[in-house]
Amino acid sequence: MDRKEVASQALTKALTFQSPVARNNLKRLRRVHPDETPTELAKRVTRHYLELVTTSGGAMGAAGAVPGAGLASAAFDVVTFTEVSVLYVLTLAEIHGIHPEDIERRRLLVQTVLIGDSAIKALNKGADRTVPYWGKQIVNAIPMSAVNKANKVLGPRFITKYGTKQGVLVLSKQIPIGLGIAVGASANYMIGRTIVGTARKVFGPAPEFFELRPDSASIGGVVSDLR
Repeated sequence: MDRKEVASQALTKALTFQSPVARNNLKRLRRVHPDETPTELAKRVTRHYLELVTTSGGAMGAAGAVPGAGLASAAFDVVTFTEVSVLYVLTLAEIHGIHPEDIERRRLLVQTVLIGDSAIKALNKGADRTVPYWGKQIVNAIPMSAVNKANKVLGPRFITKYGTKQGVLVLSKQIPIGLGIAVGASANYMIGRTIVGTARKVFGPAPEFFELRPDSASIGGVVSDLR
């Protein structure tokens, strides 16, 4: 299986399984940090997201420097990075009161954030106007036919961005493992920072208050939760 197919399958799987995780993640965060505002929780989630992608990048850089491990580590990094990034975007959506129930709306929301400014420009071009914050528009206002059309345009861009770049895999074959770790961590951190910046453009400022308190049901922890 090549990296394009790995990226495509990782995105679809994450969009399916991370949606309830994101909802439960917010409930847990509000239970553990009851006095924090939506803005404070969004900052907390963002910090943990950057820590996770940086750690996974460092592990990939180290593995890529081991003979025979490069391709496997690259595929693992694509899957891990995609799952964590999807959870981050969907958790932010929950914090903003945005609940994309349909998988294609989740796909459009996540792809817009992960692809970046070119995705926002494509949406603005399709709308013939500039929309300041696309998050709620994607979930609440765009007709399903337009969502599907946008996904067909953005899908190949996502696959090209995350399914073909070798990045650290190429560099780490030429450098010691210790430096491979540093390069891998730095590369993932920079990509993560770009995604965080795009998320702010897509979602806008967090609401001042939460509309409803979370229920008191016990929520099981998940390995990839954003604390």
